[in-house]
Amino acid sequence: MSAKRTFWTLVVSAAAILAVTMGIRQSMGLFVSPLNASTGLGIVTVSMAMAIAQLAWGVAQPLFGMLADRVSSFKVIVLGTVMMAIGLAITPFMQSGLGLVFAVGIMTAVGAGAGSFSILMGAAAQRLPGEQRSFAAGVINAGGSLGQFIFAPFAQALIHAFNWVTAIMVLAATSLSVILLAIPLRERKAAVHSQAADSLGRMTLADQVRIAFKDRSYLCLHAGFFTCGFHIAFLVTHLPGEIDLCGLPASISATSIAIIGLANVLGSLYAGWLGQTRRMKMLLFWMYASRAVAIGVYLLAPKTESTFYLFAAVLGFTWLSTVPPTAGLIGKLFGPRYLATLFGLALLSHQVGGFFGAWLGGVALYMNGDYSWMWYADIVLAIAAALVNLPIREEKPRPIRNVMRA
Repeated sequence: MSAKRTFWTLVVSAAAILAVTMGIRQSMGLFVSPLNASTGLGIVTVSMAMAIAQLAWGVAQPLFGMLADRVSSFKVIVLGTVMMAIGLAITPFMQSGLGLVFAVGIMTAVGAGAGSFSILMGAAAQRLPGEQRSFAAGVINAGGSLGQFIFAPFAQALIHAFNWVTAIMVLAATSLSVILLAIPLRERKAAVHSQAADSLGRMTLADQVRIAFKDRSYLCLHAGFFTCGFHIAFLVTHLPGEIDLCGLPASISATSIAIIGLANVLGSLYAGWLGQTRRMKMLLFWMYASRAVAIGVYLLAPKTESTFYLFAAVLGFTWLSTVPPTAGLIGKLFGPRYLATLFGLALLSHQVGGFFGAWLGGVALYMNGDYSWMWYADIVLAIAAALVNLPIREEKPRPIRNVMRA
């Protein structure tokens, strides 16, 4: 198989998988109000289930990453897909807080984690030369954003046309398509690049993890990613509630989430492209700084339909565009051999932030009747995340050859 065909086979397969898992996962905020109304458990309990889902998805990343580093990525993805489908399918039958945590917070979230960033980007990185990895990460990441663009209005349309139970059952059935999409990842290539297989010699996974956590640059990436998770989980879980507080229809919520996804397709591709020739830590600095500005402008703007759509587009451009440069920096610092595990651990920090973003959003609404303090916290954390990326050590990017060449 030519280098060009290998590149696109890998990245398109991985991007399609991420489109399904992330698209469904990032649309779960649309079910917060229906779940609250159906179960009568209260917004804090439902928010806690969603918060645990954020944390469980993060915990799943390094665990499945370690498993994928030892067995095939395909087996890991199949296992996760089955878990995700079961979790979605049993959600309508859960009438207690613990039941909701089990269905949404564990089964669905952990299952989605097996078909997410660390496994997919790790699988691609081990089979592609170094100069192609940043762009590949951008394309794969764009797949997740495209999924959000597709699944948010799709789920909302199902809820509106039928009911939330039918909608979540359709999503459960749709999630099984991931097994077919993962077939190109079923076999590890014999000609894996030597730098992926041998760059660390006989270094064990445990040795590499110990070295990474003694590295200040790696810890800085974790700190920045914590803030990224806080932002994303808060918004994807509570943006529908914010829009409802403003007296606007639920359709604006779905459209806003879709716009975020579409904008991030462009942002991810742009970040992946820039990462080939620019310092990735500076890309992260400007992404986080722009979020602080965007939120500040939103707070001052009138809360109209146009405001939410513009806010979604601006924030969406950096939504998960932090993933390609973060994964790229980890690959630069430690090589691709254990990228699935090391990036998975960074994603765990991302999701610890996500837990607090989803949970504290519900607490803020319950205590104060609005999300004002969450927006203020978002601004402070965004500024801190921008600054913490500056001390990261990163060599100047070297000239690259065209990734499209055979």
